[in-house]
Amino acid sequence: MKYNDIASLLESLSERDLSILESLRVHRALTTALIRRLHFPISNEPHEAGSGKSHATEMAAAVATIRVLTRLESRRLITRLQRRIGGVRAGSTGIVWQLGATGERLLRAQHGDPARRRYSEPSPSFIAHTLAAADLAIRLYELARHGEIELLRLEAEPECWRTFLLAHGARQWLKPDLFAITADGDYEHHLFIEADNATEHAPVIVRKALQYERYASSGIHQQEHGLFPSVVWVVPNQKRQDAIRAALAAEPRLQHLAAANVFHVVTVEEFPHLIAEGPENIPTP
Repeated sequence: MKYNDIASLLESLSERDLSILESLRVHRALTTALIRRLHFPISNEPHEAGSGKSHATEMAAAVATIRVLTRLESRRLITRLQRRIGGVRAGSTGIVWQLGATGERLLRAQHGDPARRRYSEPSPSFIAHTLAAADLAIRLYELARHGEIELLRLEAEPECWRTFLLAHGARQWLKPDLFAITADGDYEHHLFIEADNATEHAPVIVRKALQYERYASSGIHQQEHGLFPSVVWVVPNQKRQDAIRAALAAEPRLQHLAAANVFHVVTVEEFPHLIAEGPENIPTP
C-alpha cells in the first residue's frame, strides 16, 4: 500500500473506525457483541474518547455497531468468518470479525511492521478460545471505565508471552492468554490470566502450572517488579473450577506457589470480583 493511498484512507476513517481495527489487531477476532461493548457505549455506560457518541439503548448501539462494521467490511478493512457464535439464531451479534486484507496492510504500514500476517478461517476451537480471552480483556476495560480498578497495562497474545532460561540454559516460553497490571490505591496487582473453556484434560493444566513455577523460579519478573504475578484460571462453571483446583492441589511441585496464594481458579461470573478486590486479598479455597 503506497503512502498516498494510506494517507487518503486514514483521512476517510474516524477515530472509532481506527480503534475497531486496532482492537481486531490486538485480539485477533471479536464478535459484533464484543465490539459493541468496546466501542459503542450506551448512555448509562462510562466511555472513553474515540468510542463515539453514546446511544440511548443497547438496541440502538447494536444497530449502529453493525452499520459501521458493514461499512468497514465493504472496504475490505475487516471480514466476517463463516461460523457464527450461537448459530443463526444469534443474528448479527454472533458474527465473528477479523482484519481484512486492506485493514491488515493499513495497520502494518502504521506500525512499521514488515511481516505480513495471513488471515484464514480459524478452527472452531481456536475461535472459541480467542473470544473467551477477548471477553476477559473487555471485562477488564469495563471495570476500569466504571472506576472499580485502574488498568495500567493489558497485553494479549503474543505480546503477553514471556521467554526465560532454565538453570541449565535451555530457553523456555510461557504463553498466558493475557497479562494485566491493575492498581487499587497505592497497590499494584500483576496477573497472568488463562481463559479456560473446559477443553483440556487436567494433566495439561498441571503442565501449564509447572511452567509458571519454572518461570517464577527464574526470578525474571521479581527482579523487575519486586513480585510474582497471580495466575488466574477463568473457567465456565463450578464443576470445572473444582476439577482444576483438585489437579493443582495434587501436584507436590506446586505446593510452595499454592501456599503463597499465587494460583486462583474462578468462574467467569466471579472474575470481576476477584479483579476488583485484588487477587492477593481473596484466599484460595
